[in-house]
Amino acid sequence: MLAPTLRVLFILIAFLLTYIHSNELTFELPDNAKECFNEKIKVGSKFILEFQVVTGGNYDVDLELKSPSGKILYQVTKKQYDQIEKTAEEDGVYEFCFSNEFSTFTHKVIYIDWRVDGDPEHEITGPNPRVAEGALTMIESKVGNIHRNLESCIDYQTHHRLREATGRARAEDLQERVQLWSIGQFVLIIIVAIGTVLLLRSFFTDRRTSSSASWSR
Repeated sequence: MLAPTLRVLFILIAFLLTYIHSNELTFELPDNAKECFNEKIKVGSKFILEFQVVTGGNYDVDLELKSPSGKILYQVTKKQYDQIEKTAEEDGVYEFCFSNEFSTFTHKVIYIDWRVDGDPEHEITGPNPRVAEGALTMIESKVGNIHRNLESCIDYQTHHRLREATGRARAEDLQERVQLWSIGQFVLIIIVAIGTVLLLRSFFTDRRTSSSASWSR
């Protein structure tokens, strides 16, 4: 009794893991550079693209999403975070490009999450779903709920780490600016102090010179 149940669980877990194809990537985009990614998608498949600029400059980047025929599906300039949900209307290779060409000296670190649903013919949520061994049992439903909850936890943890990295980068940048400002203020104080001493010294030197001249007469 236990072996068939375990076999069903393993099959269901494998099915759930392949149900959604997901790619997460963090990469560095240099200044005056453009980086493109490609993914082959079937007609009717739903895909989600999420990106966030973690560090660099004003935390913004340009994005352009193209269909296999070259049609621009989505285009935005100088955006820090966004999430795009589309359904493939064409069968072929979709391309999305990140551009930092507007920046001349700052590079960016960008996080992307690219998710594509499986073949609609085999999706549980699609019309006339085809599931092995008939309707979902209670155990299969529980495993599906656990899988969705784990995905939600992973998403929350990822976004929390991204916010933490962005906040740390901002804090380090602010600390560097404060240090430079403090050094500038210190140098200015030293220059003012030296100038004040030299000015006062010149006053006493002039008086001493004039007194000596009067006594010599």
